[in-house]
Order: sequence, then C-alpha cells, then structure tokens
Amino acid sequence: MMLRLCRKWFGSLKVGCCVSALLAFSGHFYAQQAPVLNIDSCYLSARQQYPMIRQRDLINKSRDYTLANASKGYLPQLNISGQATYQSAVTEINIKLPGFSFPEFSKDQYKVYAELDQTIYDGGAIRYQKESAEANADILQKNLEVDLYALRDRVNQVFFGILLLDEQLKQNDLLQKDIQSSIDKMRPSYLNGTATIGNLDELLAELLVQQQNRIQLTASRKTFLSMMSQFINKPLPENTVLQMPGTKAVSEIIKRPELSVYDSHKKNYDVQDKILNAANRPRLSFFVQGGYGRPALNLFDNNFDTYYIGGLRFSWSLGTLYTLKDQRQILVVNRQTEDIQKETFLFNTHLNLTQQEQDMQKLKEMIAKDQEIIAKRMSVTSGDKARMENGSITISEFIIQLDKEDQARQSLLLHQVQMLLAQYNYQTISGN
Repeated sequence: MMLRLCRKWFGSLKVGCCVSALLAFSGHFYAQQAPVLNIDSCYLSARQQYPMIRQRDLINKSRDYTLANASKGYLPQLNISGQATYQSAVTEINIKLPGFSFPEFSKDQYKVYAELDQTIYDGGAIRYQKESAEANADILQKNLEVDLYALRDRVNQVFFGILLLDEQLKQNDLLQKDIQSSIDKMRPSYLNGTATIGNLDELLAELLVQQQNRIQLTASRKTFLSMMSQFINKPLPENTVLQMPGTKAVSEIIKRPELSVYDSHKKNYDVQDKILNAANRPRLSFFVQGGYGRPALNLFDNNFDTYYIGGLRFSWSLGTLYTLKDQRQILVVNRQTEDIQKETFLFNTHLNLTQQEQDMQKLKEMIAKDQEIIAKRMSVTSGDKARMENGSITISEFIIQLDKEDQARQSLLLHQVQMLLAQYNYQTISGN
C-alpha cells in the first residue's frame, strides 16, 4: 500500500527512491520510539539514586576508622611527663662519723621522664571494642536498608497511578471515537432535515467534555511522570510507556529488613556484655621508663642525673564490681525491650497483611461485578444507539446511557489497577 502511495505522490520517481524514503522514515520512527519502564527497574533506580544511599560508604568509612583506632591499642603507648616540686622537709641523716659527712638534699626537686607501655593482656577489651564497632556499623547499615526499602511503597503509588491514568486515557480515546462515530452518522440526518442542530450540538458538546477530560488526565499523568523522573533521576519524555506488571503470588512469610535491625541490636547487647566482663579482668603490661632529674634513683646523690627502669605492671580495678550486676540487668531489660518491639512489629505487619488480603478479595469480587455491569451497559447502549438513530429516543437519553457505560468501564479499570497495587503492596509489606 505504501508503494502505491509513493507512486501516486511521486509518479515519475523510481520505486527504489520510494523504498529508500520508507527505510529512512522507519529508521526515524524507531529512533523516536518511546522509552519503556517496568516496576523492577524503577525500584532499582530509585534505590541507587536516592541521596541517602551515599550514607552507606560513610558508615563503612566510620567503621574502618574506629577499627583502626581500636587496633592501635596494641601498639606501645608513649607518655612524657615532668614535674618540679618544693618540699617543706627532706630526708636528713643525723649521724656523725669521723671523716665522713652525709649529703644534704635540696627541697626543690625536678624530674622529666618518658615511659613506654606495651599491653600484654587487657582482658579482651580491645577485641570487644572492635566487635562493638562492627556491631554498631551493622545496625546503621540495617537502619539504612529500612529507609531504602520504604522507597518501594512510594514507587508503587506513583507507578500504578500512571498506569491507571494510561488506562483512563485509552478509555477516553474509545469514548471519543464512539461519540465521533455518532456525530458522523448524525450529520447526514441533519443535512436531510431529519435531525435538528440541537441534536448535533449535544453530541459535539459531549465530545468537547471528553476532550476536556483528556486534557486533565494528560496533565495528571505528566505530574506523576515528573515525580517518577525525580525518583529514578532520569528524564522521562511524555511518551514514556509503563509496562503493566504481572500479577503477584502473595506470600505470608515476613522478610522485612526491620527484623534484621532487631537481631543486630540483640547481637550488640551481647558484645556489650563481653565488654563488661573485660572491664572486670586484670591488666598486664610491660613498661620502660627513662628520665632525668634531681634526685635520680640514687637517693644519696643530690645532683641531676639520668636514670631508667623497666619491668612488668599488673593492675586489677575492682571498683566496677559494685555496678556489674546492675549493668547486666540493664542489658537484660534492653534485650527484652527489643523482643517486645520485634513482636509488636510482627503483630502490626500481620494486621496490615490481613487488611490487604481482605482488600484483594473485595477487589476480586468487584471486578467480577464490573464485568457483568459492563456487559449489561453495552447491551443497553447498543440498543439506545440504534433507537437514537431511528429517532425513538433523544440524544440526551443516549448520552446518559453512554456515560453510564463509560463509568462502568472506568470502575473496572480502577479496580484492576487497585488489585495489582494491592498485590504489590502485600509483597512490600511482607518483604517479599
């Protein structure tokens, strides 16, 4: 057919030129093809483009820095100290020996020294400090996952909102074609004098109403598409096509990321319990101290001198034993609180799933009724259309029936999209 059109338009041109023109046209057509979106790609893009996703790297960096600092606890610790003092009295030896005198000590004394301390045993404090850093980072990551998961619900609302508008636009096109068909059939009757201008204007007015509805639907779709564009951080032209997702098989197994947060908190409390135990264990370290002062290690020498000393240092602080029992009870209460919060979350989630199940059952029954109603409305409209053309009923009566059929179709479209949305909401609520 296209070749015949080419011959008609360009009579003297060769067929080859026409074929080339067709190929060029088809290439341009495919280059302008509308982009296609599916809901899974929207989930993924919204997650990747959400500003909060950058927090994941910050959490990892903070954890790495904390672990590095904790590991440095195994390195030798160097302390430099100094003091200058004045004493009201000093040691005196009141023994007099012929030909020998004891030195007199100065009341002002000075000391500057450096001490190197190497931990040998710390009761596991550093190791548990590192475990605590890992546990805290894990909690932050799980909380971030919860925030990112919440995007799915927002994407659902926008995506299915656009799908509903698409279906309403299709129905609007069909309705306009039906009205236009009636107008085309009415014009000969008007020209023949068997129909009045008022009859024709009624149909034209209804066509304008539907064109006005299309403008509103198109504007709403543009708004929703702009919201989706912001979610996935990608420009979306107005001719973007959204792929109708398939039905979802519901699953009652709850896999929400919030459950991992509760478990991570409990693991962190286990680490805190280990830290409490480590705080009540003895410490053992090796130290070396070197300094310069007056007096040095020789108490009978009142001159400035250098000195050094080294050995093992043992310490065991028992003061924490007073509060150990209460601190452990606090951890027990925290664990129980976490269990209650998890149980409450599961209870509320099951309630939401029950509500979604009831909504899906209701929508299933309503869709079945919608289909029956549409069949009846089509039968009525078809009969009224013939009667209108025969002049048995008025145009207004026909338009009323046409509107009722359109409303029935709109109701079916709404309920079908709501059913899909309910299924995807169910999967989102259950974490599947």
